[in-house]
Amino acid sequence: MHKYFQLEQHDTTVKKELLAGMISFFTIVYIVAVNGAILADAGIPIEAGIIATILTSFTGCVLMGFIGKTPIILVPGMGVNALFTYTICGSMGLSWQEGLAVVFVSGLLFALVAFTKLSGIISASIPDSLKEAITVGIGIFLTFIGLQKGGIVTGSETTFVKLGDFTDPHVFVTLITLIITIVLFARNIPGNFLISILAGSAIAAGFGLIDSSQSSGTSFSAASYTQVFGAMSFNQMADLAFWTATFSLTMVIVFENIGLVHGHVNMISRQDRYSNSLRANAISAITAGLFGTSPTVSTVETAAGIQAGGRTGLTAVTAGFLFLGSLFFLPYLKLIPDSAIAPILILIGGLMIQNIQNIDLKDFTESFPAFLIIALIPLTYSIVDGMAFGFIAYPILKLAMKRTNEVALPLYIIAALFLANFITHSI
Repeated sequence: MHKYFQLEQHDTTVKKELLAGMISFFTIVYIVAVNGAILADAGIPIEAGIIATILTSFTGCVLMGFIGKTPIILVPGMGVNALFTYTICGSMGLSWQEGLAVVFVSGLLFALVAFTKLSGIISASIPDSLKEAITVGIGIFLTFIGLQKGGIVTGSETTFVKLGDFTDPHVFVTLITLIITIVLFARNIPGNFLISILAGSAIAAGFGLIDSSQSSGTSFSAASYTQVFGAMSFNQMADLAFWTATFSLTMVIVFENIGLVHGHVNMISRQDRYSNSLRANAISAITAGLFGTSPTVSTVETAAGIQAGGRTGLTAVTAGFLFLGSLFFLPYLKLIPDSAIAPILILIGGLMIQNIQNIDLKDFTESFPAFLIIALIPLTYSIVDGMAFGFIAYPILKLAMKRTNEVALPLYIIAALFLANFITHSI
């Protein structure tokens, strides 16, 4: 380990790396329950979704550790999972099996980008305002989903949505858990999300909202997972919807991971590890489709492990094996209620909205396309449709203002593809 991970050169030790890996794991392990719940909304059995999340996280972390040799943690990303479930398998009408095929192909395209100079070309062609708007729009979307899961917002025949019934125990427990989540996060308590989920589950159990009969023993069953592993369906590959979904998902994971990986290698002052880390990320995204979940991303929680002293891939490998060990807690993970998960979605959405400060709101040609993305992602309940409006509006406004030099050729192509998708679905 000393030789392979070059611990001495990075001024670290096995003990520091193992501790940093444990800290990284406990700051991100909440994703196991949250991602499983979101995948369940796409039709994937909750137990299978949790197993897929665990195996994908284990594989991603190990790949990053041995290929990237950086302490970056890879897990199915928040926001990307919403794109998979509520847009690709929801509004776009693909089955979850076809959605997993989209994930697999998107991973292949991500790898094409990561292993060539395309990563720089694509990243440079998309305006920062649109990239930031996608993050903000997905953040609001996640918050909306969390509010729905918690019963705080419900459907209405007259106004589409309305405030939920606060006398409902489910809603009451969600609100109490949300307060706990906010306080823990604001006070920067280590493992705040994990503590919040445990506390929320305990409170829900106290109100009789958890059916403990669903748990049996302390072992896990892979019966349902056998129907998910490798269940990708390529039946719709000739359909435009499949490629629209693939194109959109690829853009999101490429933009998000390029930025996150770049930021994390900067934190450890190892820009020379950027290319290999991005490639490990891309390979991991391919395996996500095979294992049965949405694509992996470089998590912001990686910073916790780095701050704890993690400097090499040993940190990521440690976190990966801890994910694998969480399989033995599967019977209990299945019992986590929506009232414990909803507050996490709401808070994460609130954090993602902070990116709006990176948008030049004084320039109408930048701010209005960004606004369309931010508004229409949650209002259309579709990340792809929201993105499309912004990407189409951007070159139109630049052309109208005779600022065509600010629009790269790839952006015109992207806008044309989004427009063609709209036209095709209208015919």
